[in-house]
Amino acid sequence: MEYHERPASFRQARLNPFDRGEEEEGGPPGGKIPPQDELRPELFSSESRSQSLVRAMDLGLAEDHFSRPVDSFVALDIEQLKMAIEECKRLILELPEHSERQKDTVVKLIHLRLKLQELKDPEEDEPNLRVLLEHRFSKEKSKSVKQTCDKCSTIIWGLIQTWYTCAGCYYRCHSKCLNLINKPCVRSKVSHQSEYELSICPEIGLDRQDYRCAECRTPVSLRGVPSEARQCDYTGQYYCSTCHWNDTAVIPARVIHNWEFEPRKVCRSSMRYLALMIPRPVLKLREVNPLLFNFVEELVEIRKLRQDILLMKPYFITCKEAMEARLLLQLHDRQHFVENNDMYSLQDLIDISSGRLSCSLTEIHTTFAKHIKLDCDRCQAKGFVCELCKEGDILFPFDSHTSVCHDCSAVFHRDCFYDNSTTCPKCARMTERKHDDPPYPKDT
Repeated sequence: MEYHERPASFRQARLNPFDRGEEEEGGPPGGKIPPQDELRPELFSSESRSQSLVRAMDLGLAEDHFSRPVDSFVALDIEQLKMAIEECKRLILELPEHSERQKDTVVKLIHLRLKLQELKDPEEDEPNLRVLLEHRFSKEKSKSVKQTCDKCSTIIWGLIQTWYTCAGCYYRCHSKCLNLINKPCVRSKVSHQSEYELSICPEIGLDRQDYRCAECRTPVSLRGVPSEARQCDYTGQYYCSTCHWNDTAVIPARVIHNWEFEPRKVCRSSMRYLALMIPRPVLKLREVNPLLFNFVEELVEIRKLRQDILLMKPYFITCKEAMEARLLLQLHDRQHFVENNDMYSLQDLIDISSGRLSCSLTEIHTTFAKHIKLDCDRCQAKGFVCELCKEGDILFPFDSHTSVCHDCSAVFHRDCFYDNSTTCPKCARMTERKHDDPPYPKDT
């Protein structure tokens, strides 16, 4: 049988049977189209529905999916897009796996979902900065980072949704959720109350919470009806699944009392609070748990290194070369190390447990000692000679084999200092000089 290709005009007529001026084979004579109300409604409704699905699915490749809906797309409502999405899902399951048609259908599905989300949450002109409940929200410009809204717990689609991040506590939310926020910024709590809860999981019970979330007051229960009750290991209270995402964090009370660093589940507000507090030196171990130094050798080593650094500090602040070299800035991330030797941050304790702090602090201690004892003549001139034995090299207060007089800060060999039964020679001279000097006459 010989095949004759149909003309283009015939194919166009088949694709557009209701266009004016075009005749369909077997249609009404003269190309006249009957009025729409004379068409069979059951055939028209079925055909128009299938055309709507095809038309909606074709949008996946035929339109710009990152612009606002215009022209024909405005006519496509949310219900039609949902039908097209379901049709794409069905086709993906029916088509051969890893085939080109299946891949194209997946792309169409993604684009249709983006269009649907755009209709549900159209982009609006939003201010770049918002201040709410001490939060300092700034509009995010990143479009590719996948985040989760801390208010509604749904995904933030950066491509088509406006979202904000608090510069203080890093709270993230949709622009539409801003006015629904009822949680104040955690950084304000850190500024006003810089201290930890030092009791291990201080639970009070759901009955004391009236079987409600400790934060948003949503009804909760341990059986999960109407909402699952999740306990925060830091506060000991129970929260709903919206306020408690099963995040984990190291609990300060468990570190101080048990030297335990296993992360525990905490609520969202506790997680942000602990993250902001972790570098702050607010833990005074000698007061909270002084016995910890008897059982953790690493703490004793770090305490000795910190004591030595405090003894080195006077050399650096009076040395021009040390100031120009900015030696003390090697501890810029642990500034409290050059201010005292008894305050610790939670990050310090974590690094002590892992061994990182011991390695880095030993290296800094070696650099400081090398400058004072070898590199700088001015610092070497400030050394001491043991006045008890008058032998040996120049001594410095941070040497491991020396002892320092608590009254006059003179430095001696440790063996000489403890074997000497008399008083410190420098203290004796100062006392004698004080008695020999005549007192100043009083004004009459």
